[in-house]
This record gives sequence, C-alpha cells and structure tokens, in this order.
Amino acid sequence: MKYQALNESIIRLVGGKNNISAVVHCMTRLRFTLKDRSLAKTDEIKALDGVIDVVSNDVAYQIIIGTQVSEVHEELTAMLGLGSEIGDPQPKGKKNPFKAALDLVSESMTPLLEPIIAAGMLAGLLSLVALTGLVSADSPTYIVLDSIRGAVFFFLPIFMAMACAKRLNASPYLAVALAATLLSSSINGVEGLSVFGIPLPAITYSSSFIPILLAVWFMGYVQAFLKKVIPNLLQYFLIPVLTLVITLPVTLMFFGPIGTWIGEGISFVCTFLANTLGNWSVVAFYAAIQPFLIMMGAGNFIMPVVMAFLAEMGYDPLFLAACTISDIAVGGAMFGYFLRAKDPKQKELFGTVSFSAILGCTEPAVFGVFVKYRRPFLAVIFGGGLGGLFAGLMQVKTYTMAWGLAGLPSYIGVNDFNNFYYMIAAVLIGFVAAAIAGFVLCAPGGETEKERTVSPDAAPVPADSSGLQKELLSTVAEGTVVLLSQVNDKAFSSGAMGKGIGIKPAADQVYAPVSGQVVCLFPTKHAIGIKSDSGVELLVHIGIDTVQLDGKYFTAHVEQGQRVERGQLLVEADMKAIEAEGYDTTVMVIITNTAQFLDVIPTTAENIHLDEECLSVVF
Repeated sequence: MKYQALNESIIRLVGGKNNISAVVHCMTRLRFTLKDRSLAKTDEIKALDGVIDVVSNDVAYQIIIGTQVSEVHEELTAMLGLGSEIGDPQPKGKKNPFKAALDLVSESMTPLLEPIIAAGMLAGLLSLVALTGLVSADSPTYIVLDSIRGAVFFFLPIFMAMACAKRLNASPYLAVALAATLLSSSINGVEGLSVFGIPLPAITYSSSFIPILLAVWFMGYVQAFLKKVIPNLLQYFLIPVLTLVITLPVTLMFFGPIGTWIGEGISFVCTFLANTLGNWSVVAFYAAIQPFLIMMGAGNFIMPVVMAFLAEMGYDPLFLAACTISDIAVGGAMFGYFLRAKDPKQKELFGTVSFSAILGCTEPAVFGVFVKYRRPFLAVIFGGGLGGLFAGLMQVKTYTMAWGLAGLPSYIGVNDFNNFYYMIAAVLIGFVAAAIAGFVLCAPGGETEKERTVSPDAAPVPADSSGLQKELLSTVAEGTVVLLSQVNDKAFSSGAMGKGIGIKPAADQVYAPVSGQVVCLFPTKHAIGIKSDSGVELLVHIGIDTVQLDGKYFTAHVEQGQRVERGQLLVEADMKAIEAEGYDTTVMVIITNTAQFLDVIPTTAENIHLDEECLSVVF
C-alpha cells in the first residue's frame, strides 16, 4: 500500500480503530466521525508528512490530505475493515437531532459527488459539442453518452441507499434492493396504487434522496428488531424478506409523501428568501463567503438544498452558480498574487493553486495560502461578491450538478444561450475583480503580511516533517499552566491581543522565552515586549491590573533596546506581596503578531518547569 505508513499513523493518532465510527472523503479531506474526539492528537496529526491541516469543528473531524485523498481513503478503509461493520454505526451519547440529520446527509452525499460531477461535466461537454454542430442532439452517439447523465440522476436513490446504509445500521444490499423497487416502472410515479386496501399517492422517486434516506433509516431499526426476535437458525432466511416486506409499504405510505413534502418545503423556503431578498443577495453572499465555509469544512451543507432544487424545479437558481463564481474568484485572487510575487517559489505556489481553483478544487489555495496570509479572503469577498451579484441580478440557473471551469457549458441548458452568456460574464467579473484585489493586497515581494526581519546571525528555525517551521518558546516561569481563555481579564482571554498562554508562577523570577530584542519595557516594569530573532513579537505581562502598583514589588534586570538570550532573567516580582495587595499574579505570554503565523499552540502540560516549552509558533 502506497499510503500505509500515513494511514497507520492517522488511525493511531485519532484514537485507534475502535474510536472511528465512520470515515468518508470529499475532494481533499478525510471526514471522520469519532466516538470520543478528545482522544485525537490533533497537533501530532498536523505534523504528519502528507497532512496539510486538520479542521475540528461541529461539522466533523477533518484531516486535509490533498487531491490524492481518494487513494488514501481507499487504503484507509481497507485497513479499517470497512468492508464489514466497524464499531457502532453512530457514536454513543446524545446529539442534536437536527445536526445529526445534517451530518448524515452531508457525509452520505460526499461519496455521491464523484458520479454526480461526472454526469454534470458530461452534460456540459455535450451541450458544447451540440452547440458547435459537431454532433447533433438527435444522433445515436449523443443519446448514448447523454444516457450516463440521465441514469446518474434518475437512479440517485440507489446511490444514496448505498452511501448511507452502513451509517444507519442497515444492509447496503437490501437498501439498494429497496431503492431499485421504488424506481421500478410499477411504482415510480404510478397512480392508483394501494397496499392492503389503503390508497397510495403517486410519488416520483427518481432523482430524489429524502424518501430513500428515511426508508433506510427505518430499515436499520427493522433489521435490529428482527435480529432480536428471530432465532439464529432462521435469521439468514427470514430477515432479508421480512425487512423488505415491512419497509416497502411503510415507505410508500409515509416516507414517500414526507420526503416529497420536505423537498418541496426546502425549495419553497429558499425560493421565498430569494424572492423576498432577491436572488442577487443570496448568490452574492454565498459566492463571497464560500472560502470561509471550506476552511471550516462546511462546504457540503448546501448539497441537500441543491438536490431538492434540481428534483423539484429542474435547476438550481442559487448555489451552484455561486460555487463556480467563488471558485474561479479564488483562482483570480491567486493569479493576482502570482503577478505581484517576485520570489520564484511563491510564484510557483500561487500559480499552481490558482489553476487548481479555476478547475474547481480550492482547498490547496484556501489551506495553503488563504489561512496563512488572510488577505486573499478579502479579494474573494470583493470579486466573488461582485460576480455573484451580477449572476443573481441576471437570474442565472444551473441545470445540472457541475461547477468549475469545465462545468460552464452546462449553463446552456435547453437552447438557453443567454443564461450561458450571463454566467460567463459573472465568472469573468469575479475572476478579474478578485485578481485586481489580490494584486493590490499583495505586497510587492509577494508577502501579504508585514515582513519578518531576521537578524543575520539568527539561528535557523527548524522545520518539522511537514515542512513547516516552528519557533519554540520556553516558559517564562515555573508554575501551573492556565489556558488563556480562563485568564480573568477579557483583554487577554478573548484573544483580542493574540494567542498565548498563562502561568500561575511558583517563584518570583520571570525569564526570557526567546532570544531577541527588548522592544518595550513599561515604566511600571510589569510588562515587557520582545521581538525574537525569527520575527515573533510577544508580550510578557506579569499579573492582572498590576499596572496600578506603579512598579512597586517589581525589579527589572534588562533595559529597553537591550538584546536578551533565551532563559535570561527579565524581572523579579514579589509574588506574595502582590497577592497580598489583592492582585492576580498570573503571568501571560501573548504573541501579539499572531495573524502573521499559521498557528500558536500552547503546551498541554498542567505544570511547567524552566527547561520546558510553553508555546509553539508555527509558520
């Protein structure tokens, strides 16, 4: 296996095989459902060679791999034994039902993107070929190739049944059999049906996903119940047939209508918002903020809405166009950086991620550049927002599931050329505006943030296995570690001044955590500003509100402008006397230029000694 070592490390660091309830993947990341997320060692996973980043939030625990994620996932599932059940299909413990439903739909939709994107791209290419006259829409060749697109969307319930069955503790093969039955010519859209004398409404199950999702959910409970009441000797013969015989009528009587109502409700709410606020507001807003959603791993939340639009209306009036405009705006922002950058390595980086984003894969740009430099987000807000505004005002429609540059021909629709022209114009507006904004925001050297000044004799900062550099800060004092968020001062605990750490000191001495220059020494001696040789700017603040002591109980051993070495004594403070005056003696170490770095990671130790590190600054 090509990625065996990487996957072995990932399995171990997320808490082992038994801590994994499910794992799926999207275009660049592995999305884990973990039973106990606290067991995952996020910092160690980030340091793995082959891992770009880790995003842990309410959506999922996501390990960003890159465009080779499908190969990594294939080997990972083989190593986990996902050909059969592993652990519990759902984590134990209470979970918000609404969030659980969204997670299920999002994670089930992810494996479906591969055939859906293929169908969408093919539809666009066929539209383009038919437009040029090379192949007629009535020709056998066109009809054969177009059948791929038609089949993927018609048989969508079958794909959904397979994708969500194991997550819902149901047999995937029985789930597929149920979905195929719903799509049969004797049930799909047929009027006048009845079960046990009860009339059934005519429901079209093709191109839908909510009815089968509800049916498979119910099927899981049916199977679990039957396993309890049927003797082991008869389970092999009776459970499959009884599962289908029980689930099918319930689906036809209840889940079919409920799914239809939910789909129509989603379409109605989104259409109402668009009609009330205007399509332009929704499309412009989503095109502007999509990179933030990608960064948080929430980019898939629109998929159920999009599928409902396509099933109910035959087109999506909002989100897919906004996705494409935003993706190409990301490419435009990076193209602007490419034009402005002078360093060959930066030009290569910006050019590569720009091309990838234009084709519809923006994660390399978002996690490789946006997260580090911040300002590209502003360029996409500007460019994507303008492009989305134009598309919304022109009421651009997306006729199939496609995005990125290759999906543009699908906007032709059924001889709807104006729709195609408007989309081309919206994409150009987004790309050009974002490129101009990126060019302006990027500094002449290509660095978008204030450049770090490193002294000629500064020791090089070591790089870890992922190629990232780290500045390790030793502790300023012995004592008990306090999370910055728990410090009793909002200016520090809110993170407004930057990321950092607090230490409840066990002695009176405060030492320099890095080698560098003392750029600021307050007259009250309770706070010292230091700039390290590698450009880390930090504030050592002794106590809370101790400025009111006006230097009483503080003795400084350095002067402003003086060079200090790591571990050098900075200040002595009579901590007991300060406490007796009623002040909190917690010593805070704050990285005041946090925004210039990828991350600032505090130690996980509860107690810290002078020979240990308290912070890691990653860049």
